[in-house]
Formats: sequence, C-alpha cells, structure tokens
Amino acid sequence: MLLESLKHSLIVSCQPVPGGAMDDAQIVAGFALAALEGGASALRIESVPYVAAVRKVTDAPIIGIVKRDLADSPVRITPFVADAEALIEAGADIVAFDATGRTRPQSVADIVAAIHARGALAMADCARLEDARMALSAGADCVGSTLSGYTGGAVPKEPDFALVAAMRKLTPFVIAEGRIHSPQQAAEAIRRGAFSVVAGSAITRTEHVTSWFRQEIEKAIAEMTTAPEPAPDLSRTVLSIDIGGTKILATLIKNGWILREAEFPTEPGMGPDCWIAAIADRVADWRGSYGQIAVAATGLIHQGHWSALNPATLAIPDAYPLEARLRDTFGVAALAINDAQAAAWGEYRRGAGNGKDMVFLTISTGIGGGVIVNGQLLQGMAGHFGQWRGPSGNSHEPLEDRVSGHFMASEAAKAGHAVHAPDIFAAAREGEAWASAIIAASAKRVALLCQDIQFALDPATIVIGGGIGLADGFIDHVQSELSVLNDTLLPVIARAKLGRYAGVIGAADLAITRSVILGNNK
Repeated sequence: MLLESLKHSLIVSCQPVPGGAMDDAQIVAGFALAALEGGASALRIESVPYVAAVRKVTDAPIIGIVKRDLADSPVRITPFVADAEALIEAGADIVAFDATGRTRPQSVADIVAAIHARGALAMADCARLEDARMALSAGADCVGSTLSGYTGGAVPKEPDFALVAAMRKLTPFVIAEGRIHSPQQAAEAIRRGAFSVVAGSAITRTEHVTSWFRQEIEKAIAEMTTAPEPAPDLSRTVLSIDIGGTKILATLIKNGWILREAEFPTEPGMGPDCWIAAIADRVADWRGSYGQIAVAATGLIHQGHWSALNPATLAIPDAYPLEARLRDTFGVAALAINDAQAAAWGEYRRGAGNGKDMVFLTISTGIGGGVIVNGQLLQGMAGHFGQWRGPSGNSHEPLEDRVSGHFMASEAAKAGHAVHAPDIFAAAREGEAWASAIIAASAKRVALLCQDIQFALDPATIVIGGGIGLADGFIDHVQSELSVLNDTLLPVIARAKLGRYAGVIGAADLAITRSVILGNNK
C-alpha cells in the first residue's frame, strides 16, 4: 500500500553537503517541509539523526539511508544490517541500500531480511541491470537507478534513462534517481517507465545549484569576450508592400506577424519610379530590419516585370522591371507578384482558405483574384477575373468596369451623386434606393462570376475580400443572388479574414518560401 501511494510521485532527497552551511538537523527538517508544501510525496533522508528530526515534523513517507566510508569495501549506502535497523527505529518507512555486486560487508539478502523483519520496505540502489535482477531475487520491494555512473570512471552528466527503462521490464516499482536536475528530466523519467522520481541536488543542495548558475554565467562571459556578436537573422523578416490603385501599404512582417506598418496614397500620375522612391522614403528608418522585400502590385507580373491590365485602375509602363528596381533601391532580394494572387496565398495560408484549394476574389478599385490548386498558387494570367468579358462572356468590356469602385462611382454620378463607393454603401444603409440599386447590380454580377468559377474550377471555397467585397451587406447580396441555385451547384462563399493585410502577408510568405527553395538548391 505504501509503494502504491508513491506512484508517479516526486520524492525529494534532503541531503545537505556534508560539513556545509546547511548540514544541520533543523535545516534538513525545514527543507523537508518546504518540499512537501511544493508537492513532494515522500522524502529521502540521510543519517539516523536526520531521519528522526524529519519524522518529528511530518508523517510523510521517508526513505532512510546511512552513508559510511569503509576501508575494506566501496559500498557506502546502508552497508550494515544494524544501519537499516537504526533507520527504521528512527522513523524510516523504506530503507535504501547499495545493491551493487561489489565487495560488501554484509549480503543484500541479509539486509533485505532485516528490513522486512521490522515491517519496512527495501529499496535497492543499483548501478546495473544485473544489480536490480539480483536484488529483486533477494526480495527487494523496489529498485532505483541511484548508483548508475558512480561505481567507477567519469560520472556522466545525464540521468541513466536506459537503465530505468530496462529495470521497468523486471518490475513496475522502479525509482529514477541520479543526476535528475530539471523538471524536464523528471518528466522524461516517468515517460521511460519510472514509478516515481527522486530529485535532490537541484532542490536542496544550494551550494551545487549556485555553482551551476555561476559556471553558466562565466561560460557566457567567456563566449562574449572571445567571439563577435552574431548578426541578427533577418532571413524570415520581409519588407512587404501592397501597391494598389488608391493606396500603398508598407509593412514589416516576420513569420506572418506584422511588426510595423505605414500607409499613404498612390499618386496615379507619378509612375512606378516615384512610387518606389516614396516607399523608400517612408520606411527609411526600417533599413537593416529586413532580409528581403516583397511587393504585391495590381496588374500583371511576369518574370519580375510589371504591366498594366486595366490602365483605368493604374497606369504602368509596359514590362516595367519592378524586381530589379526594388533590388537596386533596397539592396536586398526582391519578389514581385500580383496583389490579388498574393492575397489569395495569404488567405490560403493564414486566413479563410484553411489550407484548402480555393479561389480568391478581391473587389475594390478593380477586381483581382487568385487560384490555389493542389496547394499551388497559379501565377501569370490566372485569377485575373476582373478582365473577364462579362460573367458569361457576353460583353466586350472588362467585368471590373461593371462591378468595382469605378463602376459604382460612375453609376452614382449618373444618378446625380458625386460620391465614391464608401458613400454609396452609407447611403444604402440610410435607405436610399439609388444606392441600393447600384450595390445590387454589382453584387448580381459577382454572383454570376462565382457561379461561373464554380463550374470552371470547382474550388472548395470562394473567398471574397477587398474594400467593396467586405463592405457591409455586399456578400449577403451575393449569397442572395446565388440562393436560387441547386445545393449541389452552390459555391461556398467565405468572407476574407486578413482584410487589407492579405496581400502583404501572402507576398511575405511567398518570398520566404522562394528563398528557402533557392537556398536548398544551392
């Protein structure tokens, strides 16, 4: 019953350094009580006087030992029957003894018999598996790995988990002990099959623990004085930029987390050279904080060159060498990708896509998109849904000219209202019929587009983002238009989760992925 009560428990060995400042019965008793308050289930105490002192202050189980230095035997732990008897008389419930096969003054069998005769349990401190096997055959109630590494040669630094696991095949009552200096090592002992774990020096030998800390500090100081400070690893920190039709968003991203950001208007008539210069000026104090740059830009990106697909959204010189200009300006590796494709990847990796094949639609100043198939982002022309010639191919003008922000502002002007998309949505919330009609017309065309996408690509999800796509009620309008479809044909529509950060997060992730691939191919 006593052993069963110690299953998967911590036993604290309260053994001060002999002759040290803590080598006092009252202090040992204090250590014992503190250990029990911290959650220890039992105690391992050395010497008859200290066992008696601890027994006076607690009824917790005590493993008692006596240590002797003998001239004619290397055995030190409880070498005599008389020692075991005295420990039990002082209050020990379990007596631990050296069970190694070395020359000894009295046999293991005699010591075990004496312990049992006085109603206590016998713990065999072992160095090898053979020690445990012989002790169990002699009647020992439990075995410990206590003496592994202490019977000759250099003392190892780590606990002998292999011995713990091997002894567990002989008996369930295996107590892991010896060089267990951390909670992690104690947990590993349990995982290896230990019935319970003894920790000592790391808890009650202040001199030892203090020396461990001092040694590590001295080691760190020596390393600091002999080695230059390593340069920070910037390989996973990206200066990620989203260049859109109305604004530029600059961010500093590490592992998907945005560390810094700045936003300012895109000046459409200035051109890409001026936009890059403006970005460099805005983030000048970030220099040295990133290892590469990624740009998500509206339009077509092909082999690092940038071209406009719809000059009405943003006029760009044909085949502008975007990646080369970025490298020259910022002095780091550069990646350029279509902004909607970057946003698609961001939502796939860290947003509403949930790692499943998907189509992303961003509806804002224009319409862009991205397609993820079998975990791969389709690039080039793939996903430029704003350039479709109508939802079902029945028009000569790009779809985005009849859906996006430019379309809404134009329709409002025709109705006598010189406003932009946000104002139109606000007017619709106030019940203005003209505004509701513009939103409904746009949403109907997006619904038809989603239906065509589902028939063409059958994605698991169509994720909708962008300033208009995420405006209040817009996705509800789209869902309403789709509700007439048979359930088997109905696309699954999801609201983008990353908002305006989807493009920069996706571009940063793609830049890191590319750098890893290039590094692995070197």
